[in-house]
Amino acid sequence: PIKLFKETTEYEKVPDEEANKDLEEGEEPKMKTIPVTKAEYAEMNTQKPIWLRAPKEVEEDEYKEFYKSAFKASYDEPQKWTHFRLEGQVDFKALLYIPGMLPFELSKDMFDENARNIRLYVKRVFINDKFEEIMPRWLKFVRGVVDSDDLPLNVSREILQKSKVLSIINKRLVRKSIDMFYDIAEDEDESKYVMFWNNFGKYLKVGVIEDDKNKKDLIPLLRFFSSKSGEEYTSFSQYIEGMPEGQKSIYYVTGEGKKNAMIQPVVEKLTSRGYEVLLMTEPLDEITIEAINEYKDFKVLDATKEGLDLEDDNEEKKKEKEELNEKYADILEFLEVELKGKVQKVVVSTLLTDSPAALVQGAYGVSPTMQRYMKAQSVASGGDGNLGAMNQAVLEINPKHPIVQDLDVMIKNSKSSDETRNFAMLMYDVASMTSGYEVSDNGEFAQRVMSLMTSKAKQDIPEEDTVAVDEKKEEGTVAVDEKKEDDSGDAITPEVLV
Repeated sequence: PIKLFKETTEYEKVPDEEANKDLEEGEEPKMKTIPVTKAEYAEMNTQKPIWLRAPKEVEEDEYKEFYKSAFKASYDEPQKWTHFRLEGQVDFKALLYIPGMLPFELSKDMFDENARNIRLYVKRVFINDKFEEIMPRWLKFVRGVVDSDDLPLNVSREILQKSKVLSIINKRLVRKSIDMFYDIAEDEDESKYVMFWNNFGKYLKVGVIEDDKNKKDLIPLLRFFSSKSGEEYTSFSQYIEGMPEGQKSIYYVTGEGKKNAMIQPVVEKLTSRGYEVLLMTEPLDEITIEAINEYKDFKVLDATKEGLDLEDDNEEKKKEKEELNEKYADILEFLEVELKGKVQKVVVSTLLTDSPAALVQGAYGVSPTMQRYMKAQSVASGGDGNLGAMNQAVLEINPKHPIVQDLDVMIKNSKSSDETRNFAMLMYDVASMTSGYEVSDNGEFAQRVMSLMTSKAKQDIPEEDTVAVDEKKEEGTVAVDEKKEDDSGDAITPEVLV
């Protein structure tokens, strides 16, 4: 206990002697209030710290008030908290909170070094609130108090790094934090976990990437948009529950936003069969999903990789593919020559339905979204942003699509014409854009589109209008010639030959 010498003034009521001089018998005496000053030692810390009290003795309002005062969060209501004590090999008490909103200091830098999230006490003496070793960085948003009797008072970072006590405390704090996440996820009010995910989902993704020990427990807590979920999130467990019979894997695609991810031709390969596709729409999503090889015995596969096999391994399918490769050998050879340096190879796909072509990465390739981030980092560090062969994908063509069939006819009739080359390159450009890649030369792309529009416009103009246009051109030519002759001084009357 802490006692300080202090003076206190109290007020007492005493009889007023002067007012009571003329007091008659039986009348009530008149009173007055006088100040009485006392000087004595007073105990200052009469209230026991909230984390040292038994959880059943603490009211909900007390937990909220302590959170607001201890962490200077006047406008924030904690979403969840856990108050516990560990006894045995290590003895410590802890009180952890999940904030209702993202702390201000973490809004600009999710791993801000100046963020003070865990307050460490040793034998009720405050030591520090910036020990990074006490909690992993992916739990930077969890706030709380830890009070241990087993750590030395002269604790330092070097001592903590070698301390087995701290290791036990760390594991227990992580476990209790994950338990809180599950409590919110299993709440009947689904909006609570949606709010939690919107605020702190990125930290859980980092946990999957960095924390191998707890990755298995974090994966069920992940949420993503999908081709079937609309504006709602879906989990891996919900994905598996909605799988049609015969689906062997969990599929995903990456893209900048849901709209761009959904227009990729590879998505139609899966949705046409009733398969759901997870959409990785944020920069951190792709790194996170690559750290997850499988979930509940289902492999997690990138649908944009080459060799996506949705067919049964039977002789009929193999024979069909061989026949298609032989039938469209000319177009495959033509495209590989025209797109040399742009794609690794050109193959026939039996999985595309609505799109004429699609670009997919090799088994160890990098997605177009990740390529853009890598290019930006390269430029920022002084490089030229050139990723070399990493940018070369595989072009898949749909032999059943009219555009591919028309191109095949054009190649057989006029292989070396500019029209055939433009038609082929335009198909490649469209496949690039819908697959998430950038068009390498916008000027050439615009020219190819204009050429196609011009040829279409000529076909739609009636024959008499075409003749009229030609006559106007001839009249314009004659007028120009006449003006030139007048300027030269020769009086020659031009004749129009019909």
